[in-house]
Amino acid sequence: MDHERVLIVDDEDVSRRALRRILTRQGYRVESVADGEEALDVVAMWSPDIVLLDLLMPRQDIFMVLNHVRAWSRVPIIVLSACAQERSKIRALDLGADDYLTKPFGIAELLARMRAVMRRGREPDVPRVLAGDIAIDLERRIVTKAGTEVRLTATEYRLLRALARHANMVVPHQQLLRQVWGDHEGDNVPEVRVYMRYLRRKLEDDPAHPRHLLTELGVGYRLQANE
Repeated sequence: MDHERVLIVDDEDVSRRALRRILTRQGYRVESVADGEEALDVVAMWSPDIVLLDLLMPRQDIFMVLNHVRAWSRVPIIVLSACAQERSKIRALDLGADDYLTKPFGIAELLARMRAVMRRGREPDVPRVLAGDIAIDLERRIVTKAGTEVRLTATEYRLLRALARHANMVVPHQQLLRQVWGDHEGDNVPEVRVYMRYLRRKLEDDPAHPRHLLTELGVGYRLQANE
């Protein structure tokens, strides 16, 4: 780590200070703000390497903040949410958040998610993704398990490719529907579930208890790749 810069956006003083203290001890350079408008200024002037954005901030339109940042910046954004409504998380992801964590969360998991989204930001195109003994060659369109090629249908491969391109990050149902099926309405979620079952049968050692093709309940799916 070369003292990556982290911007925390949270209106709760205790939460903001605790997170700042923890991340500073991990070697990050940290700035923290309690206001969405101020956050936009800091992103523009300080150029953070990642933003941790609290989803529930009274009197703040966090979706507006997301929308404005994404209009001109690709800085990785992780949404931190105590919200039980999956709809809000999905909206945040659709507006350009790279990942989300539900409060309360473990610091080890937060750090791992931060490393993953920042690594993805530095690597715009990963030609080969490894998940256990599963290898996905995005250039050659070949998928192998334990060294043996796995035959996938065109739809199965498109779904796996969409997950692989965002490895270790949650991909919402609606995004998968658009990328795999061209479904702009985003309301055919059962279709995604069916093809995820197909992929798990072909790629997971125990499809009923998957280790790599994971469900993010109510939101989407995640390909858990090797670090």
